[in-house]
Amino acid sequence: MTAIQDFLTYFVYSALWRLVRFLPEKTAYSLFERVGRRAYRKNGKRIVRLRENYKQVHPSLSHSELEALVRDGISSAMRYWCDTFRISDWSQERVATTVTTENNELFLNSVQSGKGVIIALPHAGNWDHAGLYYCSQGIKVHTVAEHLRPERLFRKFLAHRERMGMTVLDLEEKVTEQLMSFLREGKLVALVADRDLSRSGVDVEFFGANARMPAGPALLALKTDANLITAYVSFTNSGINIKFSGPFLVRRDQSDSDEIQRITQELANQFAADIAKDPSSWHMQQRIFVERKS
Repeated sequence: MTAIQDFLTYFVYSALWRLVRFLPEKTAYSLFERVGRRAYRKNGKRIVRLRENYKQVHPSLSHSELEALVRDGISSAMRYWCDTFRISDWSQERVATTVTTENNELFLNSVQSGKGVIIALPHAGNWDHAGLYYCSQGIKVHTVAEHLRPERLFRKFLAHRERMGMTVLDLEEKVTEQLMSFLREGKLVALVADRDLSRSGVDVEFFGANARMPAGPALLALKTDANLITAYVSFTNSGINIKFSGPFLVRRDQSDSDEIQRITQELANQFAADIAKDPSSWHMQQRIFVERKS
C-alpha cells in the first residue's frame, strides 16, 4: 500500500467505526444488510470464494439452495462486522444474556484443571463476542492476530480487543514461546485455526478436498500439558451459541510430525462436522481448498 492508500483505508474504517457505534441499533444492522445485498449482486472475488467454499461443504445443493446459503453467509459476515464495531459499547448484561453454550462443562473443567487450555476454532460466528463473554466472567483470553495493513488500523483493532480484556499477540512476531508460557501458567489460548496457506501449514482432508490448516494448536498441545478442545461459534437470533468439543488427546509415543498431522486432521474433522450443521455461520470468504504440498 502507498501512504495515501494507507491513510484512506484507515480513515474509512475509523469513520465507519465511529458512525456505526452511534447509529440506532436497527439502523446500523439494516445498513450492513444493505451493504451485504449489494456485495452479493456485484458478485466480486470474496463472494465467488464464499460460494466455492459452500459448494465444497454441500455439493448436492441446487442452484437456488446454494445461492440462499451464500446470501445467509454474507449476512453472517455483515453481522460480524456490525457487532465488532458496536460490541465495546454493550453492557455486561447484554454480553451475558446473548450467549448460549453447549458442553460448557468441558471448557470449564479444562480451565479449572490448571494445565492450560488451547481452544481451536474456525472463522465462524463472532469469536470476539465469545472472547468478551469469557473475559467478563474472569477467564482471560490470550490469542494472536494476523498483522493488518495499514499499521494504524492494526493497532486500532489490537487496542479494541485489549479493551475487552484479551491479550493479543502479533502473528508476525515469534509467538510460540510466549503462547507456551501462557499455557504452562494455566492460562487460556484461543486460536482461529481453519486456514494457513503458508508452507508451514498442515495438509488435511476437509469436506472431501485438500485444505491447509495451522500446526499451532497441535504443536502447543504437544509441547505443553494443556487441554486441547474446539469451539464452534454460531449466530442465533439474539446473539451467539458456543459449542465445545473434545478433548483431543496427544500420543507422546509418536513422532512430533506424525502427531501434528494426526491432531490437525482431527481438528479439521470436528470443524467439518460443526460447519456442516450450520454452514452460514462459517463466513469464510478466502481461499481454503488448495493442492497438497509437493
